[in-house]
Amino acid sequence: MARISKEELVKLQKNLKTDAAIGAKYGITRQAVHQLRVKYGIDYNRKKNLDRDQKIVGQYKKGKTGADIAKDIDLSISQIYRVIKKYSKGKAAKRGRRRK
Repeated sequence: MARISKEELVKLQKNLKTDAAIGAKYGITRQAVHQLRVKYGIDYNRKKNLDRDQKIVGQYKKGKTGADIAKDIDLSISQIYRVIKKYSKGKAAKRGRRRK
């Protein structure tokens, strides 16, 4: 695993935002960065998630389907609908193609 100090990891989190981006810089996996955060007792970047979640809900309210949003944001469709349900009143209706 890469040798990243606690202080350095905190700085990287502020600049690069995601574990995946930090991992790419050091040639390690996102999971390895996550393990370092757990080891050092550093919480994940909540602001990044809030910004992403607001973007998802905004696109959904404009009429985009969960599948289209998932492609744009690079998340699974189920995660998109979890976010929509969390920030919307009531249940999020799936607005995609129906299977026959």
